[in-house]
Amino acid sequence: MGAGKTSVGRRVARALGASFSDTDKIVVRDHGPIRDLFSAHGEAHFRALERDAVVEALARGGVVALGGGAVLDPLTRDRLAAHHVVLLTVAPNVVASRIHGDDRPLLSGEDPAERWRRIYEERRPLYEATADIAFDTSSGPLSRVVDDIVTWARSVEVEETP
Repeated sequence: MGAGKTSVGRRVARALGASFSDTDKIVVRDHGPIRDLFSAHGEAHFRALERDAVVEALARGGVVALGGGAVLDPLTRDRLAAHHVVLLTVAPNVVASRIHGDDRPLLSGEDPAERWRRIYEERRPLYEATADIAFDTSSGPLSRVVDDIVTWARSVEVEETP
């Protein structure tokens, strides 16, 4: 949460001439606002919808921005093993300003920055095990992160070309 997955993903896709999908946007398109889904049906129901959105997005190809909790699902992690996965990180002191005033269901009810930190620490082993590479979005222009990811993606493509 707050690392810039959608902003970076959209720009990376454009630079690579690829399509872009955001799994949170797919869930909202098909089922309504995430906050409403959490309140009406709970997190487990949302995660099932998210899993379906990941399947759809990966089938389309291109660049996919996953919701921060998508890797909690073992089937999703298995599906991601066949793809190149970038982890975007952000420092806790930076994320506080990015998530301030957000309507994120998992951050409601307490200090959002502290809750974010706990969620990140819980998920971090899964993020790191799933990702092929990580880029930090805490400082500098977003264009630098985008350029670094595009360079990496192109180098991976070259390595895989027979």
